[in-house]
Amino acid sequence: MAYKISGFERIEDDRDVVVKNLNATTIRRLYSGLGSGTSNGYASGGYAHPPYVGYSKVEKFPFASATTNASNVGNLLTQHRYSAAGSISPTHCYNAGGSDGLSNSVATIDKFPSSADANATDVGDLTQGRTSIGSTDRNGGKGYAAGGIHVPGPVLASNVIDKFPFSADNDATDVGDLTVIRGYLGGAGISSQTHGYVSGGYNPQASPSVPSNVIDKFSFTTDGNATDVGDLTQARYSMDRTSSTTHGYSGGGYIYPAGTYPNILDKFPFASDANATDVGDMTVYKSARAGISSETHGYAAGGSPGVNTIDRYPFSVDANAVDVGDLSTPTVNATGNQG
Repeated sequence: MAYKISGFERIEDDRDVVVKNLNATTIRRLYSGLGSGTSNGYASGGYAHPPYVGYSKVEKFPFASATTNASNVGNLLTQHRYSAAGSISPTHCYNAGGSDGLSNSVATIDKFPSSADANATDVGDLTQGRTSIGSTDRNGGKGYAAGGIHVPGPVLASNVIDKFPFSADNDATDVGDLTVIRGYLGGAGISSQTHGYVSGGYNPQASPSVPSNVIDKFSFTTDGNATDVGDLTQARYSMDRTSSTTHGYSGGGYIYPAGTYPNILDKFPFASDANATDVGDMTVYKSARAGISSETHGYAAGGSPGVNTIDRYPFSVDANAVDVGDLSTPTVNATGNQG
């Protein structure tokens, strides 16, 4: 039997496996969870709340330390932005789209290396400037940006799923639609080895205009529309999201029109289509936090109203989050990455 993995030479034969141009870190990333083989968490962009000043900074903290503050490693992004779609390749972190500090939509796809603190480069554009949520196909070498909000003018939500390659610097293409139009998703999304997931959200054009509890799933191997595979425990938007090898997580968020910030931590399985369950609590009642995944833990950094707290919770057991450090400044709607 033969196998082919995009972007690499080949793996052949069930018994005598021949591996070319693959190192140990890449192998772990291909066959493990989103955070496997990574050593640092990143919170990039975002804004101060108030006075709503956009950031181009990137903050970094190590996963190895039980408690640690993030350090500002520079204004690495090509422009101020928040609520960009986050995804990762084996060598780079990607921020796609978002909104600038003046609430204008951004289409730019930035990438910066995870091996060094270096400036990002503009490598392409989404099909439309908007805030959106990212997913990562680590086996196929692709990033995704789904849904989102386009401004200025009338605030318009989107159901578009964009896809762009890691192997070359190119614009994204529209490859499908979510089951419902929704925005206020921004940042890192949820990714299994085979699918991207989008949970919750909000459509300001709908009547009545209420948050969504829908969990959508779309395939990495075939371009197409998403399917509704379950519900969150509570409809809400602007959550932080992380991925283990086996489950997706959605924490915190905002409930409209009640105006409340739940501290719920929801979890749902990748192995079957099912509703989420409440498995713990975040340390703060906030929304718009950067979701970051290590191999063993999920992290939520910053949040609205403006805080700099970094929360951490384990993937191995269902438990409450703990406060393990701070960002250098209170930051809202930063994009989470790991590398």
